[in-house]
Amino acid sequence: MSHAYPLGKTARDALKNAQHAARTRYEAEDLAEDVAISALETEWLTPAAKDLAKILEQAEANPGHGFVQHYEDASGNTVLAVTYWKLTKATKKPKPKPKPIPEPDPNADDHTDDLYFKSGRTKKTRRKRFVDPNQMDLFGSKAEGD
Repeated sequence: MSHAYPLGKTARDALKNAQHAARTRYEAEDLAEDVAISALETEWLTPAAKDLAKILEQAEANPGHGFVQHYEDASGNTVLAVTYWKLTKATKKPKPKPKPIPEPDPNADDHTDDLYFKSGRTKKTRRKRFVDPNQMDLFGSKAEGD
């Protein structure tokens, strides 16, 4: 199973209120609709021991997969690395419309044959292979033994 990261403004927001999760930035932009995606962000949280169970339960109920990693600091406290798609306040710019490619004029002269087929690409003359007279003919020709 691949990682899917929730969308949110902060790591705590991504843990609590995530409704969507995406694997790629393109998926995240589609899910975010009119809100822009800033980046794939990783925040480090050091929750209190009493809140740890609640936070881990929120992570399990989240639509994302593999976005929370557990670590331990020097004093033995649990530290969580939460990776999420960070949402920004700016709205997404509309995608520019692609410029139409003008179709070629059907009445224009086509010189493709002149460019590619005017001269041959391979030599037309082939040398005959030299046959050693001392070599035995395994398959024989019908003219010899008939």
